[in-house]
Amino acid sequence: QVQLVESGGGLVQAGGSLRLSCAASGRSFSGYGMGWFRQAPGKEREFVAAINWSGGSTYYADSVKGRFTISRDNAKNTVYLQMNRLKPEDTAVYFCAVRYGSTWSSPADFGSWGQGTQVTVSS
Repeated sequence: QVQLVESGGGLVQAGGSLRLSCAASGRSFSGYGMGWFRQAPGKEREFVAAINWSGGSTYYADSVKGRFTISRDNAKNTVYLQMNRLKPEDTAVYFCAVRYGSTWSSPADFGSWGQGTQVTVSS
């Protein structure tokens, strides 16, 4: 089983940037796709970005395309989410997870969820 720990969240003004990290321990995650999701208060968890095992393929929600970049370093067992030009509507708890299923965007196809890191964007 893979254990995931997210970090890097915080409070930032609109237009600013943050870089989230997701460190994996336990079983190696290098053969798995990884994803970032977010959940705002009162809303369902939603897909943000995903990356395949090698980093050669990436997937983004339309709402973050062109602003966020997902990457991974398998040697460090870490996945990153670089978030630029942040907006107040990006405010949420951000989670990383391991892809075990067949889709790249459904939370049901991901598992081993981390505890999340809070991102707050002020206007």
